[in-house]
Amino acid sequence: MVVYTVGTFDLLHVGHLALLEYCATLGDTVAVGIASDEVVKLYKPNFPVIPLEQRIEMLQALRCVNIVLPYHELDYLSICREVKADIFVIGEDWGSKPYNIAVENYFDTQGKKVVQIKYNPRTSSTKIKQNIIAQFQGTKYIEQEIV
Repeated sequence: MVVYTVGTFDLLHVGHLALLEYCATLGDTVAVGIASDEVVKLYKPNFPVIPLEQRIEMLQALRCVNIVLPYHELDYLSICREVKADIFVIGEDWGSKPYNIAVENYFDTQGKKVVQIKYNPRTSSTKIKQNIIAQFQGTKYIEQEIV
């Protein structure tokens, strides 16, 4: 079974690793869609600090990831079809935007699964960036849960 998930994967951290390792428990092949800088600008206030090609290279180096495909439009469905995904793993902030609904409808009509997961509270790229800025400015450090 092919498990597909998407993300920015900027400043690769343990939360990303937990997501990808979880995906690996759901199927034989983990395919990861990685958002291009242009796509990230459509839904996040800041664009990635790590260039797309380097983010791709980091994901390809992980044992739990088999396929890495960049996407340049907010169209998850075309890559789901391309990799023949059986399961699509999404985060808790998925929402009901038209491109999300199209994926859910496709998976539903094909008898395939959409699995929604909670984000790992241990860390986030945003917290890491905030801590780097705080360190340089000499301001308060933002706690990251250590489990």
